[in-house]
Amino acid sequence: MFRVQRAFTELGGPAHGPGELAETTGLDDSTVHRILQSGVHDGTFVRESRGLYRLGSGAARLGLKALMHEPNAAVAHAALEELREETDGGLVFLFVLAPFGGARKQCLDMAVGDSDLTELGIGHRALLSISQSLRTGACGRAILAHLPEVIQDQVLAEPPPGEAGPGAYRDDGELRTSLQDIRQSGYAVESEEWARGWNGWAAPVSWDGLVMGSVLVLRPEGAGPRRPAACVQAVMGAAARFTQASDSGAWSSRVPAARGHL
Repeated sequence: MFRVQRAFTELGGPAHGPGELAETTGLDDSTVHRILQSGVHDGTFVRESRGLYRLGSGAARLGLKALMHEPNAAVAHAALEELREETDGGLVFLFVLAPFGGARKQCLDMAVGDSDLTELGIGHRALLSISQSLRTGACGRAILAHLPEVIQDQVLAEPPPGEAGPGAYRDDGELRTSLQDIRQSGYAVESEEWARGWNGWAAPVSWDGLVMGSVLVLRPEGAGPRRPAACVQAVMGAAARFTQASDSGAWSSRVPAARGHL
């Protein structure tokens, strides 16, 4: 099953037939056909016309479930707490692509101290259970900037959410320009996109070479001595630490400093 899933990512393109998948995986045609039929029932694969198949949302759900039950989740949370300390008590979040409901983001973990998040207009439980648009917030745009153009077009076709802050991008042209800037710089900056009086910085997180999430720090405007460049450095370092996590869940003890982005 996993060899067939990986074949889809190696081949690229939207859909493939059993013969092409069999050649890529080294499995025989009948075995691949049985795997595809089994995967259709649980949503891992979707049958298209003309005998072609594509990956379904079930594959994304498997990935998210694996992340949520990673044995070293406590170590991952410690990385968020460390980032909170480095940014003088900023509110720190780890977002991932939501496993269902289209191209959206969902909070996987956070380090917010004793804050109840009411200043952001959302509670802990809601933030962890509700998926949100990728077009708003540095955390969403840091992910969206690295998704295929067809998905970007789908997201931009959505209207800005009503609960978005006053700084949210409402002009699609400006939003596309921001995505280009993110790809060039490696991080996203937001000014009151989430809530009035709050600014933030986010950097993309990759798993197996694909951008699947982002790390975000939010700080109230004018709070503390921390310089924006230092926050950017800290956020990019934390994102690199998540990206460099090994398949076994090991974490590197030292992350090279990000260069050329400040």
